Amino acid sequence: MNLTIYQVDAFTDELFKGNPAAIVPLKQWLPDDVMQRIAMENNLAETAFFVPLYPGAHGGADYHIRWFTPTLEIDLCGHATVATAFVIDKMLKTGEQHITFSTQTAGHLEVTIQDDWYLLDFPARMPEPVVAPSLLYKALGVSNVVEILKSRDYFVVLENEDAVREVKPDMTLLKQLDTTGVIVTAKGYKADAVSRCFYPKAGVDEDPVTGSAHCNVVPYWSQQLQKTQLVCRQISARGGELVCEHRGDRVILGGKAVLYMKGEIYLQQ
Repeated sequence: MNLTIYQVDAFTDELFKGNPAAIVPLKQWLPDDVMQRIAMENNLAETAFFVPLYPGAHGGADYHIRWFTPTLEIDLCGHATVATAFVIDKMLKTGEQHITFSTQTAGHLEVTIQDDWYLLDFPARMPEPVVAPSLLYKALGVSNVVEILKSRDYFVVLENEDAVREVKPDMTLLKQLDTTGVIVTAKGYKADAVSRCFYPKAGVDEDPVTGSAHCNVVPYWSQQLQKTQLVCRQISARGGELVCEHRGDRVILGGKAVLYMKGEIYLQQ
């Protein structure tokens, strides 16, 4: 069995920027262990698999999508969803301007295509204040903390953008925390907000640009800055930019994408 695979840089319009994702279109699902092995072989932050749905199935969704890191299946991923929409739009050329994905755990996700922009409609996940374990401070090596909150990930607010850039976490210690990962964030100098995201437990030490993290970043900074439309930057080594909007219990995350590679996967029969 041969499968087509695409590698797409998401949340950027430049090669070697943004966040790379592998996208594998399927006609029907592969066994979970095979998809996990493919993701491990790709060794990218996420590999997304999707299958088309019959009209009327899954609440009217067009496709069912699943995301795998090198070590586990993840509950929500923004950059690989942008990359999947890009593949459907530019490579499969379906002509769709509005795509609805059915997911395992995040409900329906909608993507609107406007020219070269892919606008994700994702659930807002406002982090809540929490008493953080001392291990978190030790793992991040920071003392200039404004506050710490939590949803799926720990959400650590630092005093400024420089403090976010200077974080040098101990990945071994981060793996011992009780969350999927850690987001560090601050008000930006040029962008409204900046962040970095660490997921060593999921096989990704630092994720270049994390759409799902902005389900936290956008509602938090929307409240802090008293504005609903934000420009957010993830200041990883690759870097990336998201144009965002807070809409109550939803967030809109806009980004572009560019194709890096198309190939084939050869699976043994």
